[in-house]
Amino acid sequence: MSDALREELERIAGVLGAPNVSFVLERPRGEGHGDLATNLAMVLAGPLRSKPRTLAERVLEELKVGHGLVARAEIAGPGFINFWLSSDQLIKTVEEILEAGSDFGRSTLGNGRRVNVEFVSANPTGPLHVGHGRGAALGDGIASLLEWTGHDVTREFYINDAGVQVGRVVESLWARMRQALGEDFPIPDGGYHGEYLIEAAERALAELPAASIAPPLEAAAPALREFILRVQREEQDALLLDFGVRFDVYGSESAMHEADRIARLLEQFRDRGLTFEADGALWLRTTDFGDDKDRVLRKSDGTYTYLLPDIVYHADKHDRGFDRAIDVWGADHHGYIARMRAALAALGYPPEFFEVAMVQLVKVMKDGEEVRMSKRAGDFVTLRDLCDWVGADAARYFFLMRRGDTPFIFDVDLARARTEENPVFYVQMAHARMSGIFRVADIDPERVTGPFEIAALTAPEDTDLIKTLALFPGFVERAAEGREPHRVTGYLEDLARQVHGWYHRCRVLGEPPATEHARLVLARATRTVLANGLTLLGLTAPDRM
Repeated sequence: MSDALREELERIAGVLGAPNVSFVLERPRGEGHGDLATNLAMVLAGPLRSKPRTLAERVLEELKVGHGLVARAEIAGPGFINFWLSSDQLIKTVEEILEAGSDFGRSTLGNGRRVNVEFVSANPTGPLHVGHGRGAALGDGIASLLEWTGHDVTREFYINDAGVQVGRVVESLWARMRQALGEDFPIPDGGYHGEYLIEAAERALAELPAASIAPPLEAAAPALREFILRVQREEQDALLLDFGVRFDVYGSESAMHEADRIARLLEQFRDRGLTFEADGALWLRTTDFGDDKDRVLRKSDGTYTYLLPDIVYHADKHDRGFDRAIDVWGADHHGYIARMRAALAALGYPPEFFEVAMVQLVKVMKDGEEVRMSKRAGDFVTLRDLCDWVGADAARYFFLMRRGDTPFIFDVDLARARTEENPVFYVQMAHARMSGIFRVADIDPERVTGPFEIAALTAPEDTDLIKTLALFPGFVERAAEGREPHRVTGYLEDLARQVHGWYHRCRVLGEPPATEHARLVLARATRTVLANGLTLLGLTAPDRM
């Protein structure tokens, strides 16, 4: 319904001489202002150099009110246009939902463009913490939104299996192994103290050939490195699977250090005249592409900076044919964005190829107090802790209901509450209530079909609910365009509020036949949209609560 009107307004904007303008079409906040409202006339005022109200009149002339899409329209304020939708459109909306079923809300907006969404990408040195959980939920939510809007999406995990942190976890594992053998052996400075390494040490001693892990550490390090990386990756994968996150591809930082990959990239920069040597180091002229200073690629001691393999990795994504690479990064990487953009621009990639979604810090509150650490991890709250406390559904929903780039306080007590104050419980309960109607009636909801009479829906709550259901595809598209899953959670909470009100005020079973049938159809459509929204976010849609 709103999609059809949006398409018509886009057509009109083109007729008036301003195609591809971005405008808003949404439910007005105040009652009495119609079913939908748009600022199109005010948006057109600039490019067309005309008064908004004059343009609003022209829009309505082109729209030809009464042609079946809207019943009437009015110009309000400085140039807003308010629309009252026709009864035929209300019926058509419900029919579209029933016909599309689990596909309602999907679109072809992306036109098959290939997108790589890389997220989590944690060091394989310990358990995943709640920050990783927020990044996992956001990355998976963005990927799902893009899939729902017609993009060809690949979910990717980049394994940070190179660098000093891997060396430190191997040294820490070695210390735990020596301790398990009764030696007084300290954890090295900068090492890892979590109890997970005590467990890993016991496994290593039991599973690895004694000869491969015999002193000294230098001789045992290769076997211990392979062991701890495998063990930690297995644990991370198992947890992410429980969290509802799957990956299509696993990249490897160590693979990006291969000599031929590095050589090819440096040759490209050299051929473009973008590298120079100074102070014994090799530099890239990133200031030519908007960076605040040039960046070192190879240090004076011959080792590479972190930037160089990262550029190789993103060049690899480009070579694999992706039209866009979206990375979900923690807030501590914010300063890294400009230099990566500059480096990729230096390779000639379009600005839209590389995109970053930021994830801010998470503070966990439980029993009214901040939780600062996990016994198992040593110095942070793990994602496993959180899922054990509230469940994967609640954890995912709470992470998604706020913008990723804002700090977030995770209230464990609220997430566990079975009350309407808990948003995920409230939304899932709305779906369960719709399912309960069919369970009480002993009717398979899939067998409830139209047609139905709009006049049989005698309460204003009936038609208001239809109008909200119609907005779902538009919310999905805008959420996908903005990489903002929280738009969907906001929509679901508004819909759930309406559903609970409708459930209490509009009786379904036992009404006159025409009304009972019409409301059963509406209940099925509502159940479908709630389930689609929850499924899109990676949550379950329970039939009972």
